[in-house]
Amino acid sequence: METRSITTEIPLRPRQAQDPVQLVPELADVSAALFRATGNRSVPRATISLVQLRAGQIVGNTYLTVLHTGFLRKAGESEERITSVASWQDSPYFTGPERAALALVEAVLQPSAHRERVSDELYAQVAEHYDEKALTTLTIAIGQVNFFTAIALVAKPVPGRSFTDPWA
Repeated sequence: METRSITTEIPLRPRQAQDPVQLVPELADVSAALFRATGNRSVPRATISLVQLRAGQIVGNTYLTVLHTGFLRKAGESEERITSVASWQDSPYFTGPERAALALVEAVLQPSAHRERVSDELYAQVAEHYDEKALTTLTIAIGQVNFFTAIALVAKPVPGRSFTDPWA
């Protein structure tokens, strides 16, 4: 296995020479459909962004972490809420429904050989806060960030730039 020195600087250019949307234009339609699905207002947009920020942190993807942090800042979220997403379990800044959503994304993305990822107990706890449409929307939001995780890991876009920014 090849390892890179942790002190090596990361270049400020993406791995792929072209924007993935230029290569596969249908990606824009997929992205728009997923955004519409998660924006159906059954779950607050802030909760969706908190879940997606946590997903980016869990999978260790700087591009997605910076992207969702930016979305939360633009939406007026406090720095305390944004910075404590990584340690949400002991943070006083989240509501019960937000905690349930964050627990769900962690269960989905952190495999365990010792437990079922989304247990009946966790499902019941999340369902106390979200009706079936909202729970499906949360599931789509987790899937949405997972879909783009693959693109971000392979294409390696520059953190802080959108996929539509110039690639040069």
